[in-house]
Amino acid sequence: MIRRTRSSSPFEASIGFSRAVRAGDRILVSGTAPVEPDGGSTPGDAAAQTRRVLAIILAAIEELGGMATDVVRTRMFLADPADATAVGAVHGEIFGEIRPASTMVVARLLRPEWRVEIEAEAIVASPA
Repeated sequence: MIRRTRSSSPFEASIGFSRAVRAGDRILVSGTAPVEPDGGSTPGDAAAQTRRVLAIILAAIEELGGMATDVVRTRMFLADPADATAVGAVHGEIFGEIRPASTMVVARLLRPEWRVEIEAEAIVASPA
């Protein structure tokens, strides 16, 4: 059985993707940018944007029956390598004890005001 969830991102419908998909015990979360409920970008620095991104990701995982402790991988895409410390610190606030496999790369993001985009994968021990 496959379950899907969505968020308020305007890109999900126009591009044709789900915020997250659960297939069996796996939850795959699409690249998540700092998008507010009204479709605008989260204001502020890389740390503020990372907090918003991780809140969206964790809400999607929880909606599909998972928790932060189920996250086994994150991929962080930064617009500027100078933001690595700030993004890493917020990631550490959430995942410091969980310690998922993680990657951080510098990439050009879809909107110029975005400083970070993150995707995640979780494995849930309990059935859907």
